[in-house]
Amino acid sequence: MVKQSRTLTSSALALSLVAALAVGGCASNLTGDSYSRSEARRAMVVKFATVESVRMVKLEGTKSQIGTVAGGAVGGIAGSTVGRGSGSAVAAVLGAVAGGMAGAAIEEGTTRRQGIEVTVRLDNGQYMAVVQEDAGENFEPGQRVRLVQDGSTMRVTR
Repeated sequence: MVKQSRTLTSSALALSLVAALAVGGCASNLTGDSYSRSEARRAMVVKFATVESVRMVKLEGTKSQIGTVAGGAVGGIAGSTVGRGSGSAVAAVLGAVAGGMAGAAIEEGTTRRQGIEVTVRLDNGQYMAVVQEDAGENFEPGQRVRLVQDGSTMRVTR
């Protein structure tokens, strides 16, 4: 019985490590200098502007359900080692629910990022605000910047 419990614990640990790596690998980069593969070799509109203000914002983490599924699996395995018979089944279900909730919270928390909202005044006098991940570019009021737009995606660069 002790050997079986250790095997299940080892399996749960291995599964949680794989889940953590998968969740970390899902984080996307939303900085002004990052592009998706689909944006390569596409014509984009470039506008020039002056920075009016910059403020820090939080970018929510992803909710892809990978954390929920992985946490549920780990919780279910861990819960199934508690008790015997129907008690073990109940513990497995409760462990899966609790693990799923914890996994979702961990995924959202580990993929949350610091962002910036850059408000600019275009050369035609129009104001625009762009939110992107903070890449430490230190935009300052009065600084001249480029706005690069591809459809509804816009980024601010120096």
